[in-house]
Amino acid sequence: MLLDGDQWREHFDAYERDAFRFEAQPTYSMPREAENLARFLRGEPKPDGHNAAWHRRVQGFVSSGRTIGRVRVVRRPLTDYQRYQFAWGIPGNIAAGEDIRILDATDQDFGIPSQDWWMFDESSVVHLNFRPDGTQINRELVNGRAAECRELKRIAIANSVPFVDYLKAHG
Repeated sequence: MLLDGDQWREHFDAYERDAFRFEAQPTYSMPREAENLARFLRGEPKPDGHNAAWHRRVQGFVSSGRTIGRVRVVRRPLTDYQRYQFAWGIPGNIAAGEDIRILDATDQDFGIPSQDWWMFDESSVVHLNFRPDGTQINRELVNGRAAECRELKRIAIANSVPFVDYLKAHG
């Protein structure tokens, strides 16, 4: 079942305890981020209120007693998009209450597929499907993957480090 627009937002916002994202794409081509990515690459300062709508959502989840986090897979050298996220995106997300970890797969393949997904309450899995250039195709609610994704989450968390620790080690 495809989830777009309001269906996606309603499904996302309905989680009760835990939302977890696995991010494996080296770049994402998101129309709403294109101008800010270009600004970052030109060396301009981060605009005030960058990603504020997401930060308000995260704060709302956390203040209601829910958790939200992700593991981001990287390989060095980082892509321009990953550098942009490390500088402009991730720090604000963490300040809002999101737990973000980095899984560096530069020197080791952890056997984790490159499929991006969200898992809600350890039971509902939504695939995020992308073209090779990082353009999102759709979001697909899938059945029968919860046990597999719980195991992939365990592996990803066990082999990742908190974002701030990754920055300390790799600048």
